[in-house]
Amino acid sequence: MLVCQGPGLGSVTHKSTWALGARTKKWLLADVISTVEFSHSGDLLATGDKGGRVVIFQREQENKSRPHSRGEYNVYSTFQSHEPEFDYLKSLEIEEKINKIRWLPQQGAARFLLSTNDKTVKLWKISERDKRAEGYNLKDEDGRLRDPFRITALRVPILKPMDLMVEASPRRIFANAHTYHINSISVNSDHETYLSADDLRINLWHLEITDRSFNIVDIKPANMEELTEVITAAEFHPHQCNVLVYSSSKGTIRLCDMRSSALCDRHSKCFEEPEDPSRRSFFSEIISSVSDVKFSHSGRYMMTRDYLSVKVWDLNMESRPVETHQVHEYLRSKLCSLYENDCIFDKFECCWNGSDSAVVTGSYNNLFRMFDRTTRRDVTLQASRENSKPRASLKPRRVCAGGKRKKDEVSVDSLDFSKKILHTAWHPAENIIAVAATNNLYIFQDKAN
Repeated sequence: MLVCQGPGLGSVTHKSTWALGARTKKWLLADVISTVEFSHSGDLLATGDKGGRVVIFQREQENKSRPHSRGEYNVYSTFQSHEPEFDYLKSLEIEEKINKIRWLPQQGAARFLLSTNDKTVKLWKISERDKRAEGYNLKDEDGRLRDPFRITALRVPILKPMDLMVEASPRRIFANAHTYHINSISVNSDHETYLSADDLRINLWHLEITDRSFNIVDIKPANMEELTEVITAAEFHPHQCNVLVYSSSKGTIRLCDMRSSALCDRHSKCFEEPEDPSRRSFFSEIISSVSDVKFSHSGRYMMTRDYLSVKVWDLNMESRPVETHQVHEYLRSKLCSLYENDCIFDKFECCWNGSDSAVVTGSYNNLFRMFDRTTRRDVTLQASRENSKPRASLKPRRVCAGGKRKKDEVSVDSLDFSKKILHTAWHPAENIIAVAATNNLYIFQDKAN
């Protein structure tokens, strides 16, 4: 367990869990974590990777003999969600990489989640078995069928305890609805429908119907040469089942109301911040592209992430964000080199805490930033194996943009751009954060828990 103190964010205890091949220096591309998502209760944490696998971690229950075990997440289930495919009509390889995972609200003993790669969304059922039936009439204990003429007595099968087995089974497969790569899925608050979004279209699905979906947003122009923007992210409102929002590569966020029309090409609201002409450059359009959009739990606000900043918008004010948090403004002078190594196209995610009072997002050098909206204070922390000693103190980090560097500061010229935290998740009720750093999963937990 690692202990960290963050200004304005309370005392945080950190535990590091390596999901896939983390203790070796050599790792495969398939092991890179591509999405992280807590369940609605926070007891389960799901990760997807570029190899098409889903790993689910379960939170340990409180144990009096191990008082520090509360909050620890251990592997609960691992299964192969998607396999590599080949589209013969288009001569196109379809990667198995998991782009998004979304949990459905739990309504029984089993859990359900949606996972998607570039083309196909799957609904998975996660269930437990700790009993098995024995004493069948028509088959022996080893499973072989018995001769019906040799059965002389009727037996009633009985249930006997067995070692706990977690099974993952595909319940629905939603395919053949997207021409372009799926970048988002979002479960509606009615718990019956969900959306899937690709570069140019957003489709609405019913969870029980796999052979058809309804196209609700289509921004594809008649002539593809006139294409000026693409959809980068989409999400349903947490309480209003008729409202959804999607972001674009031009930096605009459009809010749609499905009550106004079946096809939401005409948005109800458009959120866009005017660009400062004095800061206009060759890279302005690239860095203004929104990589993630998230509604607050209350539904009053939404948060967007572009390359350099996190912005919080009030749904009642379209003209400008109510908050702008600079994530790594010191990289503005490095945009040319970031363009050359393609890092400028990295898509960082962001997330809210359970009370909407703080947000977290990732950066380079395995750094991630936390912003307290109440105190307006922020902290930069680093997820690394070197800092993962049990119950050690993890100090806030600072990046030095120029001039004389202090002892505990990191120079902007020494940042490792191959180490990046793109995916983050915050526990829905407690101060627990999960961040994915390449093939490593780190879980940071409040010391008070």
